[in-house]
Amino acid sequence: MSGSQRDDAQTATAPTLRGLLVAIGEPLVDLYVADAGLDTQVRGVTILDPDDELGSYPGELVLIIGARGREAVRFVRAAARRGAVAAAVKVDAEGSVPELRAAASEAGIALLAVRPRVRWEQLETLVREVLDAAALSAGFGSEGGTGDLFALAQTVAVLTGGSVSIEDAGNRVLAYSRSDDEVDELRRLSILGWEGPESYLAMLREWGVYQRLRDGEVVHIDEHPELGIRRRLAVGIRAGVQHLGTIWVQQGREPFAERAESALLGASRVAATHLLRFRAEGAPGSRSQQDLVSGLLDGRASPDLVAGHLGLDPATPAVVAAVTAPAESDHSARELHKAEMLSVVSVHATAYRRSALVGAIGSRVYAVLPGVPLGAVEPALVTLAEDIAGVLRKRTGTGVQVGVGAPVPALAEVVRSRSEADRVLEVMARDPRRTVATIAELRGEVLLGEVLSLLEGAADLRDPGVAALVEHDKGHGTELVVSLLAYLDALGDVRSAAGALHVHPNTLRHRVRRASAVSGIDLDEPRERQFCHLQLLLVVTRAEQANPAR
Repeated sequence: MSGSQRDDAQTATAPTLRGLLVAIGEPLVDLYVADAGLDTQVRGVTILDPDDELGSYPGELVLIIGARGREAVRFVRAAARRGAVAAAVKVDAEGSVPELRAAASEAGIALLAVRPRVRWEQLETLVREVLDAAALSAGFGSEGGTGDLFALAQTVAVLTGGSVSIEDAGNRVLAYSRSDDEVDELRRLSILGWEGPESYLAMLREWGVYQRLRDGEVVHIDEHPELGIRRRLAVGIRAGVQHLGTIWVQQGREPFAERAESALLGASRVAATHLLRFRAEGAPGSRSQQDLVSGLLDGRASPDLVAGHLGLDPATPAVVAAVTAPAESDHSARELHKAEMLSVVSVHATAYRRSALVGAIGSRVYAVLPGVPLGAVEPALVTLAEDIAGVLRKRTGTGVQVGVGAPVPALAEVVRSRSEADRVLEVMARDPRRTVATIAELRGEVLLGEVLSLLEGAADLRDPGVAALVEHDKGHGTELVVSLLAYLDALGDVRSAAGALHVHPNTLRHRVRRASAVSGIDLDEPRERQFCHLQLLLVVTRAEQANPAR
């Protein structure tokens, strides 16, 4: 890209003076002069101290500090000569205002008066946030980055029961949810114009909404029928102390969902990740978070490296939850469901743990949840998994299952927790009705599965008597294998086993005697009986897996 192309791109992403004033206006600054109009673009911000040497300020807003009133006149003119489009000053007395106005008009520069109690560093931070947001939103629009945010908006709409829009720090709409519900005039104007109406934004500032959003709380905004505005929830999108934007949720015909606030907090953290990732992906050597998480889960990435990139303590305890859905034959449907799983899991996981990491390997989505207590899995985590499964079941129409591994003492051992979560899912696959399970609940079945896998790979260790039973059933249409397995499962309780098979106890006794005769296995010898039991389990389990519909 040539220098002129870069300049053109930068200009295209710059906010107008109007947009800047809408974002940071009252009660911080007042507009005194704008003879060139409010559609002039502001391409940067610079602090000018009277002790500094003058530089070049093409298209910039210059904050003139250390000089008030008449003292600032020569600096306003100097900023204009060096290309600035606007200057911000503090006035010390009304008597200096006409002179400042006249100087700005003559120089062809916009003049902003900064309120006395506003700190310069506060104003600079807010202006930079608006400038960054403009570049970010333009990048999303030109490079397709809004896809993640539109998916997030739709997810939040499902979880809150409202209509969602996501805005940057300059109040420009980055993404919004589909809405089958009635929308109010504010939402309609915001989406049509891709930014909030100025009159309403001014009211929000007057009500103190923006300050509360910057404080990180979920803000409730009452309905105003006289203004055509329905009730709303809003939360700021933040990265540390930096304000990146806002998520708004308009209430529809029905009240907000019970856990709407929790979902909104989680969504704000996910949105911050999307915005920051897009900003960082252009930097040399950057790696996306999902790549880092996937590397952590499969052991390819150093835990210390991942912790360093994502700001985590590598010594923090963590647990892994794995989410899966039935395989789709259509590739596009698989990718759609995977994207929905990533979005829903991200929102819920970050609401549960701010530092949660979410990634995908193959068709499964994983959440790494740092800072959990060691020992048993928290009941709140099980509830979280149930919520995820329930939401995804409604959205995808398929039976989603969630497996949870055991907490491990450090990120370096996350691979083990992930392996346990995978094994839990493999056991759960035999029972589609089950949606959530932990390794503690299914450890016996998981270990049995491992033993059966070892036995399957060691054909030379198997008793030929079990193979004889299988062949006898095939050749004679008998059910000796399942009958003997039911008998052994019931620890020799004939009545219980017969009830499970829906046969008479005497019928089962006959089948057990016949199975012993055909196989030559001594069922009175404990170890021989136990090994026979394992082999029968292997035969029946693999048959069920090969014919799941039977």
